[in-house]
Amino acid sequence: MKGDGEAHPMLSPDDEFADYGTWDTGSFGPELKTPDMLPREYARSAYLRGLAYEQDLGVNPFRFGMVGSTDSHTGLATTTEDNFFGKITLTEPTADPIRFEELVTGRATPDDPSDDIIHAQALASGLAAVWSRENTREAIWDALARKEVYATTGTRLRVRVFAGTSFSADDLARSDFAGHGYANGVPMGGDLKGLGGDDVPGLLIRALRDPDGANLDRVQVVKGWVDADGVTQERVYDVACADGREIVEGACDGAVGNTVDVASATFTNAIGDPFLETYWQDPEFDPSQSAFYYVRVLEIPTPRWTTYDAAFFGVDLPDSVWPTHQDRAYTSPIWYTP
Repeated sequence: MKGDGEAHPMLSPDDEFADYGTWDTGSFGPELKTPDMLPREYARSAYLRGLAYEQDLGVNPFRFGMVGSTDSHTGLATTTEDNFFGKITLTEPTADPIRFEELVTGRATPDDPSDDIIHAQALASGLAAVWSRENTREAIWDALARKEVYATTGTRLRVRVFAGTSFSADDLARSDFAGHGYANGVPMGGDLKGLGGDDVPGLLIRALRDPDGANLDRVQVVKGWVDADGVTQERVYDVACADGREIVEGACDGAVGNTVDVASATFTNAIGDPFLETYWQDPEFDPSQSAFYYVRVLEIPTPRWTTYDAAFFGVDLPDSVWPTHQDRAYTSPIWYTP
């Protein structure tokens, strides 16, 4: 609802996708928002701080998984952009300006209404995805406990990751892909320990689009580590790109494009791929350095809920938001400990 909690562009300036629905103004308490609060508000920064704490304390207190949720108060499971019933009943679908203009939170400066955060800036949804062996409370609980979970921004795309030292690209085509992954490595949320010599962890990654949604743009691996000087570092690698784009210096060669017709709030899957997979090894792996790896999958651009509303009700798009966005998923990390 209030933006994703993965990363912030001020904390990750080299990550072009670190600004999804970010709110930089507004305050729920008496203190105004200040930049020094940011490192304690985003998951990637917490993961990095966990690695740093581990150097000093011998334990990482921030080995948590990734899940998403909606934060709407309507009691309705409306998790798609074209079926968003608002944060509260007051902002349910309507041509009334209140749908876009209702205040959501306090102001950064109470005497300056230009800093108001309005409902149009809210995100429509988030979902928690769980890799469970069966659809029972016990099995789902166990999956949550082992952090074999991932978050999405409302899309129902599927992503699966295994890490280990004995995988190869040929394993992507195995009919027993999951069984082989569990038997020879660890899934998202897992731990790799004590590698040495020539061991380099490899990641098997599969991503499948939402059957009713948009094609995929790219698959990325987000790495965080502690360098030889004890300083935390991060890097985002593009590891699979749709439409046959090459990877040049760790990034897809060019953007995927955009098929959205804003006036009609429509898009086509003429770009992107329905399925992406890859085997990736860390080109800068150092077995003496603690690290984490998680996967982020991006869809092609699609209309935002405000764009669907504008087309359906015949109202103007709000100036405070972009007409399109790229839904995404974020997996729980896999941690490496020397």
